[in-house]
Amino acid sequence: MLPIKGRFARFCVHIIMALFILVSVIPFIWTLLNSFKTQLQATSRNPLIWFKPTFESYRQIWFNSVPENLGWLIASLLTIIMLLVILAVYGGRLPISRNVVNVIIIGSIVLIFWAIPKFVNTAEFYRYFINSLIVSVGTVIVAVSLASFSGYAIARYTGVSSIVLLIAALTLNSLPRMGYLLPYYLMGQRTGLYDTFPLVIITMVAVNLPFSIWLLRSFFMDVPREIEESAMIDGASRFVAFLRVIVPIAWPGIFATGLMTLIMAYHEFLLVKILTLSNWTLSVAMAQFLPGVSVPGSIPRQSAAAISATIPIVIVLIIFQKHLVKGLASGAVKG
Repeated sequence: MLPIKGRFARFCVHIIMALFILVSVIPFIWTLLNSFKTQLQATSRNPLIWFKPTFESYRQIWFNSVPENLGWLIASLLTIIMLLVILAVYGGRLPISRNVVNVIIIGSIVLIFWAIPKFVNTAEFYRYFINSLIVSVGTVIVAVSLASFSGYAIARYTGVSSIVLLIAALTLNSLPRMGYLLPYYLMGQRTGLYDTFPLVIITMVAVNLPFSIWLLRSFFMDVPREIEESAMIDGASRFVAFLRVIVPIAWPGIFATGLMTLIMAYHEFLLVKILTLSNWTLSVAMAQFLPGVSVPGSIPRQSAAAISATIPIVIVLIIFQKHLVKGLASGAVKG
């Protein structure tokens, strides 16, 4: 694609991009403002831009009661998070394995989420947030792992069977959500897995796996065969060559696939709504804040719930956007 050299053409492109950003950001900003308003301010005839903000809506959805030492708890939590960030950045300089550092960081994060309800009387919304994390992370781990092996196999064995598998994956990817719901709903009822995380994760994996296979196959196709063949000549098995040679090269593509799978699993509504009765995720739980359900007409609570559900995935994308762009743009080292 040739660059745009004309000043007027570049000016028009920048104007279009600015308008697109405004259209995309303004609804989020307006929802953010409403989340800090009272019900009277949110329903004012004249939209209020300047007002005295309140955190009452966030308190109501996250806490049943606010402890007196909340400031101390927040300061302690921020300190721990800063220490984990420093450990993640400079952990490679420590005299321990990087894998050990990663285990310490992941274990600390899990421990933090487990300990918060022990110190703070959290509301149901916190439990739904934890459910979203469990379902999303579980879906990403299983789906990307299976898609990596499948995509690699299809990329290397270009026979009739690989073409059949690709067509089958494309067919499954074109099915509507309801095409998956009935068989997995019946399976959950007969096996006792209904309203459990394993059933939701299995269904999510089935929905996202075909797309992940197609995406990862294209990344593995760009990795030269000679790289793994050299490792196999040196004595490595194909499995070892895949894990230690191919995966590090195709890691940007695997990472991008994982992020896209995370987004789709995090925002899934229909599958979770039908396959669960109480173990809801945030996408389903937010429906209770809609008018006419449990908090009719509470615009600040609706806005606070929407912002609370959006911020975690936005933070993840901001932190890893470079890896996402790199993976989607290149995918792997081309020979």
